[in-house]
Amino acid sequence: MPKHAHLQQPTKTPQQAKADAIAKAQDMAPDLSVRIGSTPETPFRGDPDIFGRLVEDHDRHRALLAMIQQTHGKSEDRQRLFQELIRELKSHAAAEEQALWSTVLREPTTTEDARHAVAEHKELDDMLADLAARDMASPGWLRRFAALKDEYLHHIGEEEQEQFVAAKQILTDADRKFMRKVFERRKKEEKAAAKIEKKIKLKA
Repeated sequence: MPKHAHLQQPTKTPQQAKADAIAKAQDMAPDLSVRIGSTPETPFRGDPDIFGRLVEDHDRHRALLAMIQQTHGKSEDRQRLFQELIRELKSHAAAEEQALWSTVLREPTTTEDARHAVAEHKELDDMLADLAARDMASPGWLRRFAALKDEYLHHIGEEEQEQFVAAKQILTDADRKFMRKVFERRKKEEKAAAKIEKKIKLKA
């Protein structure tokens, strides 16, 4: 067995990778069904490198978003799922920025992609803080949540179909595998320490 072979991530079929990611989300609320619908075409789903790992998180987040939309009022499911979504999105963004975008930012051909992705992370963080500060039981909460969902789905669709494709061109296989390890470590640390900020940031 080659050295470090046990550390290699297996390649999964896109279907299996997507199903596994959805199942992880559903563990948070087993009674809720998950319908995330069709997802943008991406060549990375199931890959053992940084891009496959990021898409795995994206699919998990798609499932959490879909499940939250099925909840009502200030139910335990809504509170639990929304808190998990906040921790997931915050830790994912911080780890993605360190593992991937900090390197991609230094390459002139992909600098703009990296800046765009990081700027959208900040916008999404503001939307999460705004939602966290508002009454979940109010009629307007789900409407604001739907806007967050649309924004996030647009963001990850752009990453999967455009930004990751461009970034892959400047990275070696070794780069991408190393980046996955950096991502896993940083995300675990960030998720454990994630604070749920509550601050009204958007106009009514």
